[in-house]
Amino acid sequence: MQARSLLTAKAVRARAGQMLELGLAGKLSHFTIDLDRMDGVAEAVLTVTRKAYPTLDIPFHARWRHFVHGGVDRWARLADLASWPDRAARARAEFDLAIVSVLLDAGAGAAWRYRDAVTGQGIGRSEGLAIASLDMFAGGLFSRDARAPFSADADVLAMLPPTALTSAFQASDANPLLGLEGRTDLLQRLGNLVAQRADVFGLHDTPRPGGLFDHIAAQADGGAIAAPAILSAVLNQLGPIWPSRLELAGIPLGDCWRHPAINADDATAGLVPLHKLSQWLSYSLIEPLQRAGIKVTDIDGLTGLAEYRNGGLFVDHEVLRLCDAADAGRAHAVDSLLVVEWRALTVALLDRLADLVRTKLGRTAETLPLASILEGGTWAAGRTIAFSRRPDGSPPLKVISDGTVF
Repeated sequence: MQARSLLTAKAVRARAGQMLELGLAGKLSHFTIDLDRMDGVAEAVLTVTRKAYPTLDIPFHARWRHFVHGGVDRWARLADLASWPDRAARARAEFDLAIVSVLLDAGAGAAWRYRDAVTGQGIGRSEGLAIASLDMFAGGLFSRDARAPFSADADVLAMLPPTALTSAFQASDANPLLGLEGRTDLLQRLGNLVAQRADVFGLHDTPRPGGLFDHIAAQADGGAIAAPAILSAVLNQLGPIWPSRLELAGIPLGDCWRHPAINADDATAGLVPLHKLSQWLSYSLIEPLQRAGIKVTDIDGLTGLAEYRNGGLFVDHEVLRLCDAADAGRAHAVDSLLVVEWRALTVALLDRLADLVRTKLGRTAETLPLASILEGGTWAAGRTIAFSRRPDGSPPLKVISDGTVF
């Protein structure tokens, strides 16, 4: 059970909080922290939030936002025209789409662009990956039945050839996409896992990632489920797909890393869970559950996301300062102490930032959950300051990623 305790949002928040306390006490090897600069960060977040959402009616930070392009919600348009036998059928399709799209959403690199067939525009980064994955899904790339394209079938995913993704992403030597092998491997692992776990993923259909909807819906109590329970389902059911990293008692820990300063009185000492992609996915599963009539509670039970836009926000605004300025010019492995510190501090600082933003707006956690502040919000503000500091908008720190973390 010690290992399972790390597969929770509560553990992410607790260990991130411990990292922040160490940093404030001057006990970290790579960062110092200046909380006096947090007010400026909050103002920057409010500026981009008001621009994007003038009424301050802010949706959740979720993959669905990236399917809106040129003012058109492309998935909603497709889904609303489709014929669904019931709400659960649409939810399964949306789970399929969200899971596959999020797993394909690791950093694309600054050079890659996806040429959108509708607008003719070249779209980069996360938005480009989203539109590309939506086009793959809508075109039936992951479905075994050409007449029913809105499905990601386990056997198709398991056999997906790398060339299929290379072509679908329009990747080439002239249009390089980072981590293509890692992305393909992840989808193949997903397909194999789902095929083996029909008891979870095939309750009401042939095995597909979208079967996770039925597994989660079955846990609803009085028609409601808490957001951290969504994350627990994602981590416990999809955890084995991640490349072999740390394990504890034979249980893979996913996006979890070592840092010797983190204390615990059991075997989890020195371990820092972050679960960035899994939480991003969990946020993205909330709306399909809601559309299917299930109430999602305790949305703030999930944490902020430990990725380079949120993390860059604090470095570029100098809340986080490198102890060794030369580290800004080096590339860092994702399991390096510097990156582990940076990501954990980001999670803890996002909670503090959310409190500041709510205070400035006179809102509460209920009326302005962290998921909306991320969307408004911190991610966009991180991107904005990155482009103001560096022409290519790259993050302030370079992380060597294998396509399965960021």
